[in-house]
Amino acid sequence: MKKITIAFDGHSSCGKSTMARQLAQTLGYLYVDTGAMYRAVTLYALQHGLMDESSKQINQDGLQQALPDIQIVQKQEDGKVVTYLNGECVEQEIRQMRVSSCVSPIAALGFVRKHLVACQQQMGVNGGIVMDGRDIGTVVFPNAELKVFVTASSLVRAQRRLAELQAKGDTVLTLEEVQRNIEERDYIDSHREVTPLVQAPDALLLDNSNMTIEEQNQLVMKWAKERIEE
Repeated sequence: MKKITIAFDGHSSCGKSTMARQLAQTLGYLYVDTGAMYRAVTLYALQHGLMDESSKQINQDGLQQALPDIQIVQKQEDGKVVTYLNGECVEQEIRQMRVSSCVSPIAALGFVRKHLVACQQQMGVNGGIVMDGRDIGTVVFPNAELKVFVTASSLVRAQRRLAELQAKGDTVLTLEEVQRNIEERDYIDSHREVTPLVQAPDALLLDNSNMTIEEQNQLVMKWAKERIEE
């Protein structure tokens, strides 16, 4: 059976990472969460004084010089993909609002995207990979056999994201704050000069605003099987 490349793109907090991870597990493919890679770079910048959290000002020269020393590894642990930054597990830290509110400006930098895209393309050189992010089907793997663009209303996404944060113990944030952050990220991601978030012409649209996890998993599995059997 041939191994294909599957690209998931879409808006933040729409569940594409969970969907892509489940599909990869079912197919026995490698899964890569590219959003976590950008979050890890953002965390590094915040930790090393290369980005001001309040003003979002970035020391671009300093960050560009530091990129070769930023080692990001994703490992399978207990059925989950966990992100390591320079040997330290940072999976919880990169999901916090501190990083979420700063990741889009970092991800908009051309030199950051160029560096991480090269890493991502090397990972998928032999196929058999499911990768999700913002520009996978348009830039990283423009020839992917299956491209899926995932979206949902900003309110639904905010409700899901808030539930995740509350499950991790964050009881301070409000639904309005989370929705505002999501909409800000949508705008920045869609209007940045370098590889903005757009649906590839040949991508299949999946709006999961009113879908269950089981329904969306069944749909993407159907699409994948169709491409594999072609």
